[in-house]
Amino acid sequence: MTQKSLLLSLRNVYETLAVSAPTVVDALRGQVTKKLCDDRIETWSSRVVANCEMLISVQGREHVPCDTTYLVMSNHQSHYDIVVLYYVLGSTLRMVAKRELFELPVFGGALRAAGFIAIDRTNLDAARAGLTDAKSQLENGTPMWIAPEGTRSPTGELLPFKKGGFAIALETNTPILPVTIRGTRDVLRAKGVRSTSGVEVFVTIHPTVNPRDYAHMDPKAARDALADNVRRSIASGL
Repeated sequence: MTQKSLLLSLRNVYETLAVSAPTVVDALRGQVTKKLCDDRIETWSSRVVANCEMLISVQGREHVPCDTTYLVMSNHQSHYDIVVLYYVLGSTLRMVAKRELFELPVFGGALRAAGFIAIDRTNLDAARAGLTDAKSQLENGTPMWIAPEGTRSPTGELLPFKKGGFAIALETNTPILPVTIRGTRDVLRAKGVRSTSGVEVFVTIHPTVNPRDYAHMDPKAARDALADNVRRSIASGL
């Protein structure tokens, strides 16, 4: 029988700090590299999955592009979504995250050093700047993850989608890889502090959605149609 455990949550906080602290130090020394960050992210995600004894089932791996940069969009139910995405899709992925995470001691500095993008949801100009940075990462060949809901769903149902990521996909002609995650909410719910081990997690990777298919539309209509298509894909796996 599974039980919620604060100790398990603290153990995974330790795992996070164990890779964050040396990354901050390396950044201060000018020695941080993307390869180094990728290796540490891979170690971190593997350890957290093992700590939680997650049973991860994946469908649709064949849909992951192997010859082009892509933009991952998934539902968001738990902090463990991030761990699972890295475990399944690999450590080269970078994410767009809320500004508050970048303000956390040590962890925030490691996010910056590793090339993650901060989004300030309280400041429109700052949010646009963050999305511009994400666009640059995609143009440089780095796959990115954006949670279009903008925050974790407290009920597990899809929240309304924010449209910034879809505008980026259209501007850069970057395919969107829709991903559905089920089960992480049972590991740790939004606003929860105690984690549960031994939970089965299901990941469905859907076929990519090509923004070029919407090039004949005006920008707003194209953005909305693209968002609706991706939302349907993600919802189909819930």
